[in-house]
Amino acid sequence: MKRRDSIKTLIITSLGSSLVLEGCLPKEKEIIYEKIWKYQYGRTPEEKKRDLELLNKTFFTKDEMKKIKTLANLILPPSPIGNIEKAEVPEFIEFIVKDVPSFQKTIRDGLIWIDVYCKNTFNNTFIESSEDEQKKLLNSIAFPKSDKTKEEIFFSTFRDLVVTGYFTSKVGIKDLEYKGNQPNVWDGVPKEILKEHGLSYDKSWESKFIDQSKRNDIAVWDDEGNLIS
Repeated sequence: MKRRDSIKTLIITSLGSSLVLEGCLPKEKEIIYEKIWKYQYGRTPEEKKRDLELLNKTFFTKDEMKKIKTLANLILPPSPIGNIEKAEVPEFIEFIVKDVPSFQKTIRDGLIWIDVYCKNTFNNTFIESSEDEQKKLLNSIAFPKSDKTKEEIFFSTFRDLVVTGYFTSKVGIKDLEYKGNQPNVWDGVPKEILKEHGLSYDKSWESKFIDQSKRNDIAVWDDEGNLIS
């Protein structure tokens, strides 16, 4: 199974309850669930005003946003359906760190550290390093074996934000191929199943219960409990 397909499977599994953000504290997870702001409806005037104030503030520098975009694309590479940019994941992360200030130091320190690592290891900044070198950096922090280091916490938190931002966007939902609950047409128990149990439908009942042209009709019964229509 491809890495993207594995992530999609995990996300679809979690849709029954909520998205899983293992790198976040419980209260931070709760806040994130409430702040998929672009696709949320029913906001009060006060909430809309606060969202607007946050959106009009800037936290990350242009250089940091460039690193966020590059790092996010390494975590979730483009697919035929969409990419990090179309899903506005960098903008989502920018919004979340303003809304949940406890993320700010973790993310900013991590963005500084990836440059330090690359300069010490590859004699280049993170952006200037080759993709193979960038992936080597990620492999050094993506698979913690025991207590997480600050760098591993940064990657875990950042990855969770990327996955959440992407798969809660219009592009990401399409990428998931998640349809949700949809009405279908029921034409009775399959004949092979009925036969297996030695059963069959009374022909006079089939047109009343399985005729899909009448699926929106309301059943009418007489005073003696007989079905009229």
